[in-house]
Amino acid sequence: MPERSKHQEKIIKNYYQNYDAIALQRLQEQVTDLYLAEGKARGKMWEQITKSLEKLKVPASRIKHLVESDDPALLAKLLEELLAKS
Repeated sequence: MPERSKHQEKIIKNYYQNYDAIALQRLQEQVTDLYLAEGKARGKMWEQITKSLEKLKVPASRIKHLVESDDPALLAKLLEELLAKS
């Protein structure tokens, strides 16, 4: 495997330093998409949101509650909490 350039190393380092901010931004986009989703697309969005929440280390019990409630407002409230912590 070829070695990475200093520029590539810097990009990778910055990505991991800002991973939480990137994940939160992605979750914000997913909340918006969830408000607009219907039917099968809504179920698919919840799968993606579940993965994002797991990466952000949200407790499994809380994720389960959010998915079962199927309420984007509760997810938005959690997102506000996460943003306040960061």
